Amino acid sequence: KSETTPPHTTNKRKRKMSAPAPAQGNSDETQFDGNAEKGKNVRISNITAAKAISDAVRTSLGPRGMDKMIQTPTGEVIISNDGATLLKQMAVTHPCAKMLVELSHAQDVEAGDGTTSVVVIAGSLLGACVNLLNRGIHPTRISEAFQIARNKADEILINMSTPIKLDDRDSLVNSATTSLSSKVISHYSSLLAPMAVDAVLKVIDPKTAVNVDLQDIKVVKKVGGTIDDSELVEGMVFSQGAAKAAGGPSSIKNAKIALIQFCLSPPKTDIENEVVVSDHTQLDRILKEEKKYIINICKKIQKAGCNVLLIQKSILRDAVSDLALHFLAKMKIMVVKNLTLSS
Repeated sequence: KSETTPPHTTNKRKRKMSAPAPAQGNSDETQFDGNAEKGKNVRISNITAAKAISDAVRTSLGPRGMDKMIQTPTGEVIISNDGATLLKQMAVTHPCAKMLVELSHAQDVEAGDGTTSVVVIAGSLLGACVNLLNRGIHPTRISEAFQIARNKADEILINMSTPIKLDDRDSLVNSATTSLSSKVISHYSSLLAPMAVDAVLKVIDPKTAVNVDLQDIKVVKKVGGTIDDSELVEGMVFSQGAAKAAGGPSSIKNAKIALIQFCLSPPKTDIENEVVVSDHTQLDRILKEEKKYIINICKKIQKAGCNVLLIQKSILRDAVSDLALHFLAKMKIMVVKNLTLSS
């Protein structure tokens, strides 16, 4: 009897040993379901944010699209239906929504048009993804399908496209006119489209260029007048005019331009201090030294052969003193001062 164990005792021990196993399995399964649910909620949140951006600019698409009025934090009011302009002024914080803003900006830099269309298409594709996710399709499979569709779309668009040569000005003007057809200034496309094409052709080599750097073209806005007063200037336009305080020239032909980033004014010390002058002879000496310092710089500028001087704006002291303007005016050198790096 001591060596024999009843069968029911063995089974009971087996049940006791195997009882905790299912409980551990249920815990892992619950944790996995929680992570999956969290990932699903994040995807839905990203899609919702992107669709909100898409819906905001959707009504401004096409020739019958409505213009949007946006007031900037500085109080400036902007009226436009250009997707890149609208999205640039929006205070977007969601990461996925920021990606659509960057998408519109990249389209503006690369093609110059279609900034609203890319956002609307992206929002529609993301909306279609919701139905696929609800059917249980894995996001990786959806992403791979988009890659296949993109390659096929590239192939179709290349086959149906019409190549344009950069020396074919009429075709370029027609393309620019089409881009302006949905803008507020569409009635002036006959004036602005040729102007835009000519501006681009001035800054590129049509034989070798494949793109254009828009930083080479500056648009200067002036209050007053009409759009008919717009013109293309082959050169540079500054908001600041020539300095006329000392009677210097305001117009120069065959200009040789110099740009300086230092000040034509008496230097200041690096630390705050005071100079006490108790005798008029000492004051005369200070004035003579300042005059000598300014004349030496002006003579070096004249020796370089320039007749137009551009002076960068300084925040430490005056970029150019009245004494320097006086000497430069005698040397028949036109001065444009207080220029910023952006100008």
